This record gives sequence, structure tokens and C-alpha cells, in this order.
Amino acid sequence: MSKKHYGTIMSGKSKVNWILFCGLLMVVGYLILKSSYRGAYESADYTVIRSDGPFQIRDYPELTLAITSMRKGSAGNDGSFGRLFNYISGSNSGKQKIAMTTPVLMDNGSTPTLTADSPGQMAFVMPRKTVSNGVPDPVNPEVQVRTRPAGQFAVVQFSGVNGQDKLAEQEGLLRNWLVNQGYLAADQIEIAGYDPPWIPGPLRLNEILIRLNTE
Repeated sequence: MSKKHYGTIMSGKSKVNWILFCGLLMVVGYLILKSSYRGAYESADYTVIRSDGPFQIRDYPELTLAITSMRKGSAGNDGSFGRLFNYISGSNSGKQKIAMTTPVLMDNGSTPTLTADSPGQMAFVMPRKTVSNGVPDPVNPEVQVRTRPAGQFAVVQFSGVNGQDKLAEQEGLLRNWLVNQGYLAADQIEIAGYDPPWIPGPLRLNEILIRLNTE
């Protein structure tokens, strides 16, 4: 075997090893990001009734939410996230520090399960311990504490940045699945985001939830 040919083989092996190394770093980085944020926080309770690929039917208990208005399509960049974060950071009647939870719930306007009559809303789910001990009243009148009634929801999971086009696409997929399965669903949707903005788009977990009519 010539030195040139041997060098070519070694160069090819080096590229493969480099690609494998980079892939390993990405996996490790993803696990670190996931454990450092999403996996480190309490998440809203639910029971999975049915799974079919990216689709699920879930039973949710009553949830207590801190809610504020959100400009449609802003994803919290209009100050809504900040108002809720200030509330759990101590801007409340008990000056309590309330633990962050997942997911952050959003709607695209007039979702009855989050309260109606606003262009859109964002909500933090209150931790179980806080609910048990008594949820403090917000200092900021733009933040309210409300309950989200228990019920059954259809859910689709997807990754990436939840822009309007992506949301419309995923809602369409979920509604088509619901029609094919014979479910009756509400018109409004809820958007659940599990990761902060600094998590790279492909690694973010998002969901669309639609309340089902089970009567």
C-alpha cells in the first residue's frame, strides 16, 4: 500500500471520528440542557389516556394558574413573561419565592380555559406545594390567579420555534387526527412551551392542546 493511499484512508477515518465526536458532543449537550432546565422543574400533572405517534389524549386535573395578558403572537416578548416572573420572584402579597414550573401556557386569544376577553394570555402553573399552602395574591393588577378546570385534552408534541406558521401547521395535523378518530374538540387552542428562549430551536419541546367535549 502506498503512503499516499494509506494517508487517504487515515484522513477518511479522521473525518468519521470527528463527525462521531461532534455527534456525541451534541447528544451530551442536549442532555445537559434538558436536565438543567426542563427536567429540573415540576411539571403540570396529567394522565395519558391514549398515545398515537406525536398525538396524545390526556386527562388533566384542575390547575391553578398565574395569568397575564399577552399580545397575540408575541410569545412573551411584550413584557407578559416578565410580569409573571416578577410575581413568582416575590411580587406578591406574601413576598414569597414561588418555584418555576413547566410548561408555560399561552393562547392565541380568548381561550376560555385561561379566561377570555383578552387578545391573548400567558400563564404559569402554580406548584403543588404553593397551591396546598395557599397561593399569594399578585401585587401587579395585570397578573391574576385563576383555576383551569379539569378536563380531557388532545395534544400534539413538536420541536422548534413555535412561530405562527408552525403553530398553524401543527394545529391542522392535530385537528385532522381528531376528526379521523371521531373526537369532538373546542375551537380554541392552548400552546405549551417547555424551554426558555436560549435553548436552540431544534431542541425545544412544544405542544398544542385542545380541550375535548366528553359530554
